[in-house]
Amino acid sequence: MKVMVTGGAGFIGSHIVDLLLLNQYDVVVIDNLSTGRRRNLDKKVKFYHIDIRSEEINNIFQKEKPDYLIHHAAQIKVQTSIENPKLDADINIMGTLNLLEAAIRSGVKKIIYPASAAIYGEPCYLPIDEMHPIKMCSGYGVSKQIVESYLNVYKRIHGLDYVSLRYSNVYGPRQNSSGEGGVVSVFVDKLLHNESPKIYGTGEQSRDFIYVGDVAKANLLALESEIEEGIFNVSSNQSITISSLLEKIQSATNCFKDPVYKNEREGDIKHSLMCNLKINNYLGWKPQVDIDEGIKSTVSYYLINSGVSV
Repeated sequence: MKVMVTGGAGFIGSHIVDLLLLNQYDVVVIDNLSTGRRRNLDKKVKFYHIDIRSEEINNIFQKEKPDYLIHHAAQIKVQTSIENPKLDADINIMGTLNLLEAAIRSGVKKIIYPASAAIYGEPCYLPIDEMHPIKMCSGYGVSKQIVESYLNVYKRIHGLDYVSLRYSNVYGPRQNSSGEGGVVSVFVDKLLHNESPKIYGTGEQSRDFIYVGDVAKANLLALESEIEEGIFNVSSNQSITISSLLEKIQSATNCFKDPVYKNEREGDIKHSLMCNLKINNYLGWKPQVDIDEGIKSTVSYYLINSGVSV
């Protein structure tokens, strides 16, 4: 079976590609390398260096005829979606529609789509389940929700099966530490370079962190399941404050630089904790890597790949 993975050279996508290869799938990757890296991929993976908005996407799908599409190419920065909503919509909505049209024409059976906790916005209750009201606080959340709606429409009109996985805060090896690459990788990078990490707000805001290897496994289970349409949270079902997270990373890096506190960022929520009971019940998925083990693995990766020693 052939799987097309967009954004497959990126942080989450490359871990999914690794797991697919381990399970004997034929994998094709599409990535414009705006944030992904070619070195994240096994050399035997067929790779197309192209943007998902390109008109050539249809030709690639016609040539490759994938059975499944795992779509991780996206504009992922919340601040960019606020400052430049047209760009966010162009990539995340129009780019996805370009893929969906190509998928329909080439006979793709099923799409696995990474949505986000950003769809829920500021929570009305915790933990957040899949029935929680949709109250987006950013254009990024809006774009993710709109694509879910399109997936529902394409299922109704074209019979394209889909599973949307609403991720909590994903972290782990290969995560980009620049910009909004993810607070874990940013903290690790700063501390390994003996620099003070920045905390936006008081540090008492909390998040639900999920290890990238567990996320990759959720994608594989969703792809192999008989579910024809579904939405699932992918989370640890546990929360931790940003200040407590920093303390764990300080211990793991053996660097105890004090943080610099900045004003809260527009679009950021106070607290997030997502319920993962549904995906456990339907797919048998549950996280295997806890936050301490995940941080240790992440720090080890950056030590090996950054040339920094502690």
